[in-house]
Order: sequence, then structure tokens, then C-alpha cells
Amino acid sequence: MTKVRTQDLLDRFTLEIVAGHDGVHREIFTSDIARPGMEMAGYFKYYPSERLQLLGKTELSFFLELSHEQKKDRAMQLCTDVTPGIVITRGMDVPEEFVEAANEAGVPIMRSPYKTTRVISRLTNYLETKFAPFTAVHGVLVDIYGVGVLITGQSGVGKSETALELVKRGHRLVADDSVEIRQEDFDTLIGNSPPLIEHLLEIRGLGIINVMTLFGAGAVRSHKRITMIINLELWDQNKQYDRLGLEEETMRIMDVEVPKSTIPVRPGRNLAVIIEVAAMNFRLKRMGINAAEEFSERLTNMIGENQEGVNKGGFYSDM
Repeated sequence: MTKVRTQDLLDRFTLEIVAGHDGVHREIFTSDIARPGMEMAGYFKYYPSERLQLLGKTELSFFLELSHEQKKDRAMQLCTDVTPGIVITRGMDVPEEFVEAANEAGVPIMRSPYKTTRVISRLTNYLETKFAPFTAVHGVLVDIYGVGVLITGQSGVGKSETALELVKRGHRLVADDSVEIRQEDFDTLIGNSPPLIEHLLEIRGLGIINVMTLFGAGAVRSHKRITMIINLELWDQNKQYDRLGLEEETMRIMDVEVPKSTIPVRPGRNLAVIIEVAAMNFRLKRMGINAAEEFSERLTNMIGENQEGVNKGGFYSDM
């Protein structure tokens, strides 16, 4: 799992550190953020001390109405050995009691000029991304007309060569050989390339090529949501392949079921064009246009009309 420290928040967001400079390297273990309202009232029985604490206008307004002794007590109990940090929103002044307790315990207090809801949203999204479930698969990820297509298959089947042809046709490479995938939310998979091989493509007999250098910055992407999977396999004469497109196959990656199509590979087939059309057809299905279902409906109607004609002919012949 990716490690996130308080210093990472200072580097990424517009945060000013006010106190507790010694604790900027404290590690954050959860994406949950706490707003210690009950704790301000003195109830610390279920205080989630391991979470990032966020104090907005409501919490600080209540805190300022407490007596000096109560303020010191609340501040000391909020600043524990495991608390990764405290964020003050709206650019509000930090009470002296908090500054003293934070410096003593080494808990960094950070201040943001933005509204509380906005700060919570940005911090939560960032932490959720960092702590999202993660895996890696062997394949190639390409952005085709806005559709994130993960191309899988056995080594040597032609995945990288197909990706090269797709890039030449104006599409964008995300990752080759190894695709790092993280699950954001319950149904979203985001794929990216490992930093070591980012923008690189391996072509057997040619070697490593840099796609961005050869084709420009418009030919690559840093990450892309995976919405469909194309599995390439060598043509098997004994296997029955789907010829209508009515069968919907899926592949499970972590907790997400992703639509999957299997394309047999044999000499003479233009895989890049087939995958390109598959991506366009996927977009049409999302828009409610399914050619396979339309054909099936036409066939059913034609069979029904023919059957009706046969029945009528038989009735008149009996007369």
C-alpha cells in the first residue's frame, strides 16, 4: 500500500503549517477524516485519534467559548501520539492552546484558506485515490475514442504491435506490458503505467521505442479509466467464436466486472481496425444502439411474418 505522510498534504495542497513542525513526517493510515465535534464537548470515548482531524468554523466557535482550562484539556486530548495532523479551514486563527499542545505532542497543525466542505472533498478524494485497492496485469492500455481499452493475451500474440498501429491511427497509449490498476469507488478502475516504462513500447525485433518522442505528447496519456477488455488469442479451429455479438462476457478485476471480448488472431486480420471498431461499437451500446439486438429483432419479426403467412395459406387451402 502507498504510504502517505502529512508532508505530502503540505506539498500538494495550499496548506500553511502553523505548529507541530516536528510531526510533518507522521504517516496517515486511513482516508477517513474526522470532525471532532463531540470531542470539543469533552466526550473522547470513541475519539478516532488515528484519523486526520479537521476543524471548521463550528468547531472553533464552540472551542472559543470554553474556559481556559477546558481549552487546554481539549487541545491536549486531541493531540495524541498517533494523530497525523489537524487542519484548520477558512484561514481562521489558531488558538494558543492548540499551538502549545501541538508543539508539545509533535502534531502538525495546518491551515487552509478554503471553505470546510471544499477542503474535506479535496483531501478525501486524494486519500481515497492513494489508499485504493491496487493490482497489476499483463497487457496494454490504450485510449480509443475516449474508451479505455485493456488489451490482454499471451506473450507474443501481438498486443504491442497492435497498440503501435492504434497510436499511428491517432489514439493514445497509456501503458504497455504492465498496467497498474487501482479501484476507485466501487465500480471504477483506473489504469496507468509504472514510472519505469512510462511512454515506452516494446516491439519484438525493433526494441524499445519512446511513443511520446516519436509521435508527440498527444499520443500518450498518464492514466485512463478501463471500460472494456479485448483479449487476443491464437485462432483455434475447434473453438466456436461469437459471430453475432449477443453474448456478453465479462472479466473480474478486483471487485469490478468489466465487459470483455475475445478476438481470434490469424494472418490477414487487421487487429487495430477490429479493436477500433469494437471501441466505437461499445460507445454505441452505451448510447442504446445495439446492432446485434437489432438484427435479432429483425430476424424474429421475419420468422414471425413467414410463419403467419404459412398459417394463412394452410387455412385457405382447407376451405
